[in-house]
Amino acid sequence: MAKVKIKKNKSNSDNSIFSSKSLRNVLNNYKKKQEQKKIKEIKLKKLAENNQILKDRKDLRIWEERLAKESHKIKIKEEELKLKEKELKIKEDTQKIENKRLIKKDEDLGQIDKDLRLKEKELKLKGEEQFRKDIDLKAREEEQNKKELKEKRKKEKFLKEMMIQDEEEKKIEAMKLREWEEQFDREQKMKERKQILKDERLKQREMGELASNDNNLSNDLSSKLENFEVDKTSEH
Repeated sequence: MAKVKIKKNKSNSDNSIFSSKSLRNVLNNYKKKQEQKKIKEIKLKKLAENNQILKDRKDLRIWEERLAKESHKIKIKEEELKLKEKELKIKEDTQKIENKRLIKKDEDLGQIDKDLRLKEKELKLKGEEQFRKDIDLKAREEEQNKKELKEKRKKEKFLKEMMIQDEEEKKIEAMKLREWEEQFDREQKMKERKQILKDERLKQREMGELASNDNNLSNDLSSKLENFEVDKTSEH
């Protein structure tokens, strides 16, 4: 038993010596491991940080690209907006010009409408005046027609009377001519009878019978002259 205890003590001392060395080694190893772990962690952290930086840079580039694209889009939008604003301004200016033109046109149309109303009023007044003139003219024409008809009837009556008078005068002239012819015929006959009687008287004188027949011839001549006067009076 004693031997065993000694051995145990010896082993314990050895173990203690070993333990202290081991402990130092363990501590050193631990420290080294911790340092290595820290270094590894630092490296990992740096690696992670580098990766994060790379990722951030990549994201930044992506964001920069997106931002550039968005900026380009915004620039295009701004240019489009400028163009639209310019077009809108042109449209507004055009609309203003058109509005001015329409206002001027409305004013012109208003003036034209006013002029037309005045013209219509003038035409109406002229129409009324012309209507009155037409009525007056028609009345004058009717009066003139009546006057002309009256003058025509008067002329026709005068011409008719003249024709009647002319006919009467012609009849009278014809009657006078017939009377003159009849009287001329009677006078011629009387002259012829006187000449015959004269010739007979000359013959009777030549035959010695003049004295006895003068009275008979005178009576016969007077009787014939009386008969001629009676016939003439009866013809009238």
